[in-house]
Order: sequence, then structure tokens, then C-alpha cells
Amino acid sequence: MGAWGDTPTSLFNFLILRDMDIKKWIFLAFLLTPVLFGCKSKAVQNQPSGDIDQKVQALLSEMTLEEKIGQMSQVDPGVFGGIGSVKEAVRNGQIGSVLNLVGAREVNEIQRVAVEESRLGIPLIIGRDVIHGFRTIFPIPLGMAASWDEELVRESASIAAKEAVSMGVNWTFSPMIDVSRDPRWGRIAESGGEDPLLNAMMARAMVNGYQGDDLSDPMTIAACAKHYIGYGAAEGGRDYNTTLIPDIYLYNVYLPPFRAAVRAGVATVMSSFNEINGIPGTGNKRNIREILKQDIGFDGFVVSDWASVEEMISHGFAKDGKHAAELAIKAGVDMEMASRHYANYAKELLDEGKIKMEWIDDAVARILRVKFRLGLFDHPYVDESLADSLLLHPRHLEVARKLAEESVVLLKNDKQLLPLKKGTKVALIGPMADQPYEQLGTWDFDSNEKDSKSVLEAFVEYNGSSNTFFAEGLEYTRDKSTDGFDEVERAIAKSDVVVAVVGEESILSGEARCLAELEMVGAQKELLELAASKGKPVVMVVMSGRPAGLYKTQHLADAIMYAWHPGTMAGPALTNLIFW
Repeated sequence: MGAWGDTPTSLFNFLILRDMDIKKWIFLAFLLTPVLFGCKSKAVQNQPSGDIDQKVQALLSEMTLEEKIGQMSQVDPGVFGGIGSVKEAVRNGQIGSVLNLVGAREVNEIQRVAVEESRLGIPLIIGRDVIHGFRTIFPIPLGMAASWDEELVRESASIAAKEAVSMGVNWTFSPMIDVSRDPRWGRIAESGGEDPLLNAMMARAMVNGYQGDDLSDPMTIAACAKHYIGYGAAEGGRDYNTTLIPDIYLYNVYLPPFRAAVRAGVATVMSSFNEINGIPGTGNKRNIREILKQDIGFDGFVVSDWASVEEMISHGFAKDGKHAAELAIKAGVDMEMASRHYANYAKELLDEGKIKMEWIDDAVARILRVKFRLGLFDHPYVDESLADSLLLHPRHLEVARKLAEESVVLLKNDKQLLPLKKGTKVALIGPMADQPYEQLGTWDFDSNEKDSKSVLEAFVEYNGSSNTFFAEGLEYTRDKSTDGFDEVERAIAKSDVVVAVVGEESILSGEARCLAELEMVGAQKELLELAASKGKPVVMVVMSGRPAGLYKTQHLADAIMYAWHPGTMAGPALTNLIFW
């Protein structure tokens, strides 16, 4: 555990202890930007290979316009009409990527159609949100950032890649490196917080972890830096909201993490939902085609966020789907996710002279380049036996535990209450003390709560059932009923120390999970007041997807540990920290 000064944000310091010092972080990032972002990375995936470029150009010369547009289209089988419809479109060269198809056998079958039944045999790239682990879940990215351990974060991404590969995934929509300064915004859970330097460290670590030293290694996957750009600056902390970003902030705050990702060799970048000074991120030619591709030198491909091409209509920036496709292609978005405006209108736009053939060729060349770098043309299929040996491997769980431990932040420890001696009689209370699912956090699509070890489980295993008196008090964090408080009182009466595990459920953070208030929800404050009234030392452990406001509760605890949502190994990690 580190002091609060080891956490990713001084803004968070303000929220919890009213000690804001944003200027020092910006100044530090400004000083270190030339050092960090001027260094060459060992990764070389972003450097074009002459051999690959020759293959790309040769293949490009054989493609029809319809096949080129197909490479620029990504679909979700559930939205597209089912796997049968996807197979037919793949067979006809109308799709270049599929997302949210999981399972080695299922992926191999659709890949077989692409490679063996389509005219040119171009393999698919299979995308999935692998945000902080695949089956083994690590702390949420905001928690990982609090560790400041770049090597451990890199290893966690490498593990996530191996587990994802075993289930057919070869492309993740991560890392999310939006500089985020409003904890009301639900997606702050996915970011590295407010500091450009720390977000850049996370970007480099995760890209290197997912992609390794050689992207063609079958145990690596393509990374995707998102959301380009300024999504974390949403006004009022409201998701998808507009942003106002002067160039001085664009270049010195929001751009450095993406520059770091490109230098680390990131294969892909995702355009953002939000408007930036009135122009949607997906339609911003200056930011994508000029700054990202030309100035920074990114030579991978840009994918839209989910239907963000179509959402330019909702922004009032595009009048219809055809206009939206025109704006996105002009801007430099190479692949459209989920919506079908490229497929429906690109040929018509080209015939009308509203887009250029060179833009389409450039987009397709970028997509093919990534597929060649991934080695998909040589090894398109997945070993279907991998999952049995890789998912939840003991080493994976060990890294998850260690990273969970390093992510925890010690905010308070009066009279050196922590750590406790083994054998201490503990009243373990609170709605997050035995929540194997909720402690995993947001964006964990492929996890299984049965793999997750809760604080109660770990306490009993280490400290003994005879020394652990459990009474959650509240069934869930938003519970306002105090019916369970009598049981809490009885547990405290038998104990020497109270450990209260509070916070927020996983559903309260993540995409479209924005809050107006940051104080604890439900009757958790009343639960802590009850614990504090009994005259015994109180340890408060906060599990949350965002920095919470502890103005009204910090005085009720003698020690405070901020654990974020720590993932699969939350229980063992917290037990190791709380006890000798």
C-alpha cells in the first residue's frame, strides 16, 4: 500500500481529503513529456515492413471496390442478423472484421469461411472488449494506474491477451487512455485518471503487454488506443456529452497518451463518440487524418466506436447515413463498427466524387497491414485446446493478486492500526464484503463470478472462522433498509476490530453510468456510524469504480483503504494487506 500521493490523481485527493493540487501534476507532465514521449520504444509494430507493404499492395491491386469496402466494415453477429448472415457476407467479401464472437471453435469456423470460401481468402480480425482481463480479472484500469507499476500492468495485459487468444479473440478495444478529470463520469473506471503522464505509462505498458515484441506471435493480440480524442473531457461528467478543448489542452493533456501508444506500436486507434468543439470525434479530419496519421505517424488503422459514424446524425453534424459515411471517410476513419453506412453508401459517394479512391485504398491498406502483422494470413486458426491450459492459470491468479495489492491506496492509518495480527477477532461487515461478482468491476464480459474470491472467503481461510464474525448489514450498496443492523451489532460485540467493506456495485460505474453525487449510496453512512459508535477500531475498505467523496464518512474510520474494484483475487489481496 502506498500513501495517497502514490495514486493517479490529485483531483481525487480533493474529493477524499480536500487537498487538491492539480497544477503540480500538469507541470510534472509538461516537464517529462519530452523525456517520455521523445524516447523510441523497443516495439516496432508501427514501423512499416517493406515485405508486408509489398504484400498489401499486391493484394490491394486484386480487390474489387466492393471487397475493399467490405474490409472497412465490422459487424456484430447479434446485430447483423445472426451467424448465418455473417458467414454469407464474409463469403462474399463484404466484411473485414467481426466483434463479440467468442469461442475458438466458433471463430475457426467463421475464419474458415473467410480464408477458404471467399474469393481472396482474406482472414478476419476478431474484436472484443478485453479491458482489464479476460477470464482472470485484474483491478479496473483506474486501480491498475494507482499501482504505478508499469511492468506488472504490462504482464496483466499479456495474460489477458493469452486468455483471449485461447477463445479466438485477436484484437482488443483497449487500452482506454482518456485523460479523465470528473469522477462523476462512469467511464473514469477504465482510464488512468487525470494525469497525462500516468495515462501514457499505462498506454505503453498495456500496448506492450497485449502485442508483445512481435505481433505475429500467436499468443499476442492487437491493441486499440481509445477514445480518440477528448472523450474523458465530457461536460458535467455526462457520458457522450460535448467537450470544449483548446489546442493547448489538446496537445499537452489529451494527446500525449495517444502519442505514447503510437510510439509503443499500437496496431489500432478508436475514434470517440463525443463532439470536440462542435465536431464529432469520428468526423474530425484535422484530428485523425492530419494530427494522428500525418503528424504523429500512426500507420495502423482507425476504427469507429460502436455506431459512432451513425451517431454523427444525432449530433446534428450529419444529415443522414450517407452524409455520415462521407464525413467519417474524409476524416480518416478506416473501419466502421456496427453500423453499415460505409457498406451502403461508399460506392455511391465515390461515384459522386464526394470521397476519393485514394482514401479507400489507404484505409484498406492499413487494415491489411495490421492483418499481415498479426500473422493471420499464415496462421488464421486458433488451437482449440489452448483454453484448458490457459484460463485461470495459477500464474495469472498470482499476478491478479499482486496487482490488486499494489493498486490499493492507504488513505488513513491512525495509531498504526494496520496491519492486524493474525488471530485478531474481526467483525467483517458491509455490503461489499462477500460480493464475488461486484468486486470484479465494470467491463468484464468473459469473467465468471465463481472464480472470484471474496473478502469473507479469504478472511475465513486466513484468520479462521472462529475469529471472523460476518454480518453484511446491507444486502447491496444501494440498500436503505437497516433491518440487518442488529446482526451487525452482535458481530461487533464479539470482535476487537471492525472491518467494513463498502463502496458501490459494479453496475454503478462504466459506460453510461454517470452519477450526480459522489457520496456513499444507500445506508452505508449509517452502517459506518453504527460501527464507530461501539468504541472499537474501524477499518474502512472502499470498493468502487471511481473516486468517492468521503467527506461525511472519513472521520468514522481509524484506517481507510481504497481498493477500487480489485478483480478476481480481491479477497486474498486485501487479506494480505490487512493482516500481518
